[in-house]
Amino acid sequence: MKAAVLHANEDVRYEEIETPSPKAGEVLVKVKMTGICGSDVPRVLNNGAHYYPIVLGHEFSGVVAELGEGVTEFKVGDKVAGVPLVPCMKCADCQNGNYSLCKNYTFIGSRIQGSFAEYVILPVQNTIKFADNVSFEQGAFFEPSTVALHGLRCADYKGGKDVAILGGGTIGLFTMQWAKIFGAKSVTVFDISEDRLALAKRLGADYVINTAKDEIEKNKYGIVFETAGVPDTMRLGFEVAANKASVCFIGTPHKDLTFTPKQWENMNRKEFKLTGSWMSYSAPFPGDEWTLTAHYFKTGQLKFDDSLVFKKFHMSQANEAFQLYKTPGAVGGKIMLYND
Repeated sequence: MKAAVLHANEDVRYEEIETPSPKAGEVLVKVKMTGICGSDVPRVLNNGAHYYPIVLGHEFSGVVAELGEGVTEFKVGDKVAGVPLVPCMKCADCQNGNYSLCKNYTFIGSRIQGSFAEYVILPVQNTIKFADNVSFEQGAFFEPSTVALHGLRCADYKGGKDVAILGGGTIGLFTMQWAKIFGAKSVTVFDISEDRLALAKRLGADYVINTAKDEIEKNKYGIVFETAGVPDTMRLGFEVAANKASVCFIGTPHKDLTFTPKQWENMNRKEFKLTGSWMSYSAPFPGDEWTLTAHYFKTGQLKFDDSLVFKKFHMSQANEAFQLYKTPGAVGGKIMLYND
């Protein structure tokens, strides 16, 4: 098969490699569509890969091409999305259903061969079937959607409150939708991009705020989700949270984060609860984050807009796609790679 193989920093080659064969309990998936995740970018551009050569890619969809021995849950031709985490299932965290916290996991597309290829192997439990009316583009957004829903789970989300989403990127827009689906009183998306704010409105946001120019009401929101991983928005979360609010950090920071004593004291004085969220899994594995994504994409309540996709490249152009990330601000959404 053909694959986009990372051989060294900034060295992605589209070349022939051996097509894998599914073992007992595994499924061979023909990849139709795969997204470039923000975590893939430093692996390619900043010496971030665990080893070389490696096939990256973990946000993907495709069709079942072959079944390993004993697999009866699927049939050839089923449309499926891939679950990238492969937990050990033996450690204390796995035994407690906290698969995201497993210390002995492997991961499709970073530690073992991923979806930047014509075919990829999945354990049967890592294979999620979705409906015929759900596109392969939507299927490649399962993983970001589940990350968003896992944040609601970590925050012990309950409807009926005003919700703030700090960051209008892919994760933020899915977090906004999940908050709406599960009964928010209102949802407000904060961002500095008018395009992203317009997309947020199309996808159902009640209100949008441009943090670069609009007035921001503090001490208002009963639930706050920070999804950008940016120091300014992480500090803003402490400001906009209401008394007794829940504040959840979903975004991953890449810069040092500091608070003044007055900023940090917001948590003391407001007595809000602060939590983090990591990946997207719960018991029974992989969790209802994945099955609910399949369900709500099927019903249309979880919306998809073509503007979520910035640009599509054939898999043979993977190296060209990654070059776009070298220019700050050049990529305004998800870049997708597709096979013929």
